[in-house]
Amino acid sequence: MNRLTMEKMIERDPAKVSGEWVFKGTRVPITALFENLKDGASIDDFIEWFPGVKREQVLAVLDHRLAWLGELATV
Repeated sequence: MNRLTMEKMIERDPAKVSGEWVFKGTRVPITALFENLKDGASIDDFIEWFPGVKREQVLAVLDHRLAWLGELATV
């Protein structure tokens, strides 16, 4: 996932949610996705609970983190 794609999916603004990374166009922190997944929620559950977040945003964030983990494995 390239930087330009991520810029379309997430944003960070000091005036929003104390400057946390959020899904673009929402006030939903990216950390909320990982916390909910950790607690057993599905992607569908998350999207239902946070209707402003689009599936493509969730998948882009997950793909980005997966790629990052893959890069760590090669270091």
